[in-house]
Amino acid sequence: MRLSNLADYAVVTMSAAARHCGGARTSAAELAAETGLPAPTVQKLVSMLSKAGLLRSVRGSGGGLQLARPAAAINVAEIVEAVEGPIALTQCMDGHDCCVDHNCAVKPHWPVINNALRGALADIPLTQLTRIEEPA
Repeated sequence: MRLSNLADYAVVTMSAAARHCGGARTSAAELAAETGLPAPTVQKLVSMLSKAGLLRSVRGSGGGLQLARPAAAINVAEIVEAVEGPIALTQCMDGHDCCVDHNCAVKPHWPVINNALRGALADIPLTQLTRIEEPA
């Protein structure tokens, strides 16, 4: 399983925004410059992340972008879901037709697997992604 590029970029963007936490507000242009991501992509992500309640925009002088909640209260699962929708490893959990749906013994177990994956991502707070790791 792989995250889409957009979900990956959302995590990168939120990590950069979190580094501004407690300081001056930032902008989509600044986040693009800091992350090396294309500005239109960051603008799209800012819109999605704001709609999901993870970022907020403040208007006026001194305005800009800031985290909607403390970084410790935002986790990777929320960021991924803001871009991808609910975490589900198989399409059958999204209501898609499957040729073996009528005879599938695994389908009842996918919610447990999906919840375990979501739980693992939910256990990673945004603050953990802002720490500088020393090379081993």
